[in-house]
Amino acid sequence: MTAAKGAKGPRRVLGVGPVAARKVLLSGMPRALGVRLVSITKKRVVAEMKVKPMHINRTGRVNGGALMAFADVMGAAGTVANLPAGHRTGTLESKTNFFRAGERPVLRAVSVPLHIGRTTMVWQTTIRNPDGQIAAIVTQTQIVIPAKLSPEG
Repeated sequence: MTAAKGAKGPRRVLGVGPVAARKVLLSGMPRALGVRLVSITKKRVVAEMKVKPMHINRTGRVNGGALMAFADVMGAAGTVANLPAGHRTGTLESKTNFFRAGERPVLRAVSVPLHIGRTTMVWQTTIRNPDGQIAAIVTQTQIVIPAKLSPEG
């Protein structure tokens, strides 16, 4: 990322493509969640999340919100890998189907595009427990919009 001087001070220029998408998975929320990137291309994102005490609910299983957050960063990374230059993204809609509780010690997620369009992208993320059974499938729609950079980036 480079800085450009604007009327309100320095601004960050957002990167796109698989290299920038890797950075998505190294940023704040994914880092806090403990997400580890396995592989990324424009058509598939694979990552793992080591289950930590902060992910666990009162029954000893992974909290549904942690599963949803894991899937959200996966879809965002896939979208960033496919963004045109000078654009950014945000989640418009997310739908989660829970099939069973998330289990320790590591969850694995695979995200694939269902639609890569000019103004929206739709990604489906399947999260599996260590035994390979599906814990959740999350389908999210990401908006594609021209980057409007703020001084904070």
